[in-house]
Amino acid sequence: MYQLNDFAQRADLDNALASNVAELLSNAISQKGKASLAVSGGSTPKGFFIALSNKDIDWQNVTVTLADERWVDFESDASNTRLVHENLLKNKASAASFFHLKKAGECNKETLTQLNNDAKEHILPLDVLILGMGEDGHTASLFPCSEQITVALAIDNSDALMKVVPKTAPNDRITFTYAHLVQSQNIILHVCGAGKKVVLDKALASNNQNEMPIRAFLQNPDINTQVYWAE
Repeated sequence: MYQLNDFAQRADLDNALASNVAELLSNAISQKGKASLAVSGGSTPKGFFIALSNKDIDWQNVTVTLADERWVDFESDASNTRLVHENLLKNKASAASFFHLKKAGECNKETLTQLNNDAKEHILPLDVLILGMGEDGHTASLFPCSEQITVALAIDNSDALMKVVPKTAPNDRITFTYAHLVQSQNIILHVCGAGKKVVLDKALASNNQNEMPIRAFLQNPDINTQVYWAE
């Protein structure tokens, strides 16, 4: 299910979320000597990234990755890997490791096999997952318009990572599948603005997951998705 945490100002949300994530990562490190964090791209998390980058965490024992990525080069303005490096992996967080989803070459079967093996060995299950949400209710690259959506949402999907080709957004994508995202120890949805609140309310009003994939996280009775929202 979900719990809504709303804030009057985005800066307040960014600071509160950064403090919460820092505590969760530190607890994971205390318990097992390491921690993993998956974040999402776009403009919404920039303030949160900067706030988190200044937190006193044993960053050298933290591995950061993305919930999904566009299959574009690092230099591209569309690269979320670049976004994370420029806004999160700096200051105190510069000591963290980064697990790359985008590799050189094509996103083919061989590349996906290696990525799946590496993810399962080195980073899964995730300690903290920060999701975003699109106007169509997609999260990560679980796009309702894609031909891959049923497989991507299947709870018995043994693949941790898969290729997705959205019909309503540019670039091929690589995404963690729902089956592996939902195993995260802590799941947080970070959204801002009145428009996203409308989308959130729509997602909560029905249970068709293929129509709005974010529903798989908001309406699963076995998990507690923390929703952080600010105007």
